[in-house]
Amino acid sequence: MKKILIVDDEFQMRQLLRLYLQQENYMVEEAENGREAYEKVVKNDYDLMILDVLMPMMDGWQTLEEVRKVSDLPIIMLTARGSVKDKVTGLTRGADDYLVKPFEEEELLARVQALLRRTYPSEANEEILKYEGIILNLTAHDATFMDKKISLTHTEYDLLKELIKHRGKALSREQLVELIWGIEFMGEDRTVDSHIKHLRDKLKTAGVKKDIVKTVWGIGYKVE
Repeated sequence: MKKILIVDDEFQMRQLLRLYLQQENYMVEEAENGREAYEKVVKNDYDLMILDVLMPMMDGWQTLEEVRKVSDLPIIMLTARGSVKDKVTGLTRGADDYLVKPFEEEELLARVQALLRRTYPSEANEEILKYEGIILNLTAHDATFMDKKISLTHTEYDLLKELIKHRGKALSREQLVELIWGIEFMGEDRTVDSHIKHLRDKLKTAGVKKDIVKTVWGIGYKVE
């Protein structure tokens, strides 16, 4: 799971960025000024930084210069100033991308994803699905939790994949049957219940603390 450091002196902006990024299953940490951000980078490993320009104590330009002395992590500059001069300044000082406030959620996430793909190209060819510490590698068809393999049958894996892909939405047994086995399946839709039970047991054995697969009475199942 990629870890992103948000650096902005505005609390509401940090919370907005956190909300957007956590919805895409990124780990998020915050710093409210450049000095704190620099200290965090020295002590921790991050995969990407979103850095505001206009901050007290140590502005974004100074922070960028100091961080570049100790780390080459990808950095997106975030500012209300959108002049060409500001963009050139950021890029020449070592920033990797530049985003102007106000911005749309889709643009932020697209820039983050594109920069991560460029920075970590070996991972770009793998299709990954993440949820609450669970990682499904759809290319290799395997599942892990906290870097430990979860032994799932093909059906259990597909159930977990579909529930995570549709997280927040209750899927009926009929919908799950169609997604997993196809519309020509001749068995009982209650067979889903048996596979869900086994899936829950295996997730618990793997160390997943909470029951992420919720029963929606009268409908079917979902993950939050």
